[in-house]
Amino acid sequence: QVQLVESGGGSVQSGGSLRLSCVASGDTYSGYCMGWFRQAPGNAREKVASIGRSGSTSYADSVKGRFTISRDNAKNTLYLQMNSLKPEDAAMYYCAAARWTCSGDWSTFPYWGQGTQVTVSS
Repeated sequence: QVQLVESGGGSVQSGGSLRLSCVASGDTYSGYCMGWFRQAPGNAREKVASIGRSGSTSYADSVKGRFTISRDNAKNTLYLQMNSLKPEDAAMYYCAAARWTCSGDWSTFPYWGQGTQVTVSS
């Protein structure tokens, strides 16, 4: 199985940018589909973006054109570049891994990091 550790969260003003990172260890990272999820207090966990083993990507409508997911298999690292941040993007962000498919919701991703907090002030 794979272990995941996120970093890169912080506090920014509306319109600012952050880049989140997630380092994987313990198993062959390139064999996993990876995703970024977020959860704000009182809200359900939301899938933000995912990237398959071949590099195919998918985004939530709310972040299309602003966020970019990428992976560096040589570094066992997943990234989420977040631009034009809005107050509604504020949440705890988690990276997650799934062995076979990226298309499901959070319940289909068995491996999770501890999360990194993103705060966006207006």
